[in-house]
Amino acid sequence: MRLSSRRHLAAPLLWLALLGLALLWPALALASPRIGVVTMEPGGIFFERFGHNAILVQDDDAGTATSYNFGYFDMDEPGFFGNFVRGHMRYWLVALPLDDDLARYAQTGRGVGVQWLQLTPETATALAATLAGNARPENAQYRYDYFTSNCSTKVRDAIDQALGGALQPQLSGRSQGNTYRSESVRLASPAPWMALGFHLGLGGYADRPLSRWDESFIPMRLRDALREVKLADGRPLVASEQTLLPHLVAPAPAEAPRLRTPAFFAGVALAILALWSARRAPRALAAGALVFWTVAGLAGIVMALIWLATEHVAGHGNENLLLLSPLCLGLLPGGWAKLRGREPSARFRWLLWAVAGGAAVAGFLRFLPFLPQENVEWVLLLLPLHWALLRAMDPKR
Repeated sequence: MRLSSRRHLAAPLLWLALLGLALLWPALALASPRIGVVTMEPGGIFFERFGHNAILVQDDDAGTATSYNFGYFDMDEPGFFGNFVRGHMRYWLVALPLDDDLARYAQTGRGVGVQWLQLTPETATALAATLAGNARPENAQYRYDYFTSNCSTKVRDAIDQALGGALQPQLSGRSQGNTYRSESVRLASPAPWMALGFHLGLGGYADRPLSRWDESFIPMRLRDALREVKLADGRPLVASEQTLLPHLVAPAPAEAPRLRTPAFFAGVALAILALWSARRAPRALAAGALVFWTVAGLAGIVMALIWLATEHVAGHGNENLLLLSPLCLGLLPGGWAKLRGREPSARFRWLLWAVAGGAAVAGFLRFLPFLPQENVEWVLLLLPLHWALLRAMDPKR
């Protein structure tokens, strides 16, 4: 009788346990954190042009919303500026309350939105724990690179890791034709000096077409890519989107400016002016040439140092060294002699031909398919000027 009674009691108790688990399951599910990707729109200051992003971990039970932000650096760090110049930059992952992170964006009118991700409780909990561990002082620092290891790629990589590597395959096989150069020039174009600096200083490394995965170094591109990602069961990764702050400043340009036509006409105009000045105002031509050669030579030295003395890989092998050569500085004594109405030395003529020849080589390289650097605008602008200065100032002409 006792054994039978126990058997009769076991079934109801089992059903009660299952019913209790079913009733508690929603509460257990809610206990897991909510994960979002926060995207900050570009701002008006030059260092805000590329936008920003972070991972938001919202714990409703604890009443906290923590922003994990990979964009912090310490200017008081010993050797910071030297490391910056050499390409040894170190950035930090910082965990801070969301309201604190948003305060400066609210002050400057930069829009902020969040994409809430559709993650399982286990995945969300694991990602939150990983971020908390990585934000500890002993783990927070990482080697920064403008294109391959920045605030946005770190967000992308953290999500990919949480999904067991399921994000990268969905974004790696597709390209919109964007490049590191086109994206940099596009976003920097409201500050022309910054856009021209990127265009001039980037080598061929920056001109390969990027996959959606690679172009996610731009926070807004990552936001757009996440909208297309599917989970293993076919559901979208992004469950919903929410605006946290309105965007009150001018939006980012949709595409990079087209500069080939203006560069061509400017190059032709400068060449004509140089040839005209050779006959009508030779000393004025010499003065203008001195300014141009000084700027060109100094720019060439900077580009050469980026290539030979730093780890800024995107600036290595820059063909613009053929157009803005350090040899231009060797032309300054001859230009000064021309300005004073004297004949320059024989070395001046050889350097003049070497500089113009380098520019001609830069133009020829544009016809070679295996050297893809996009510097046509600089060739169109500078090659005619070098040719005109050669004709106008060659002592034996």
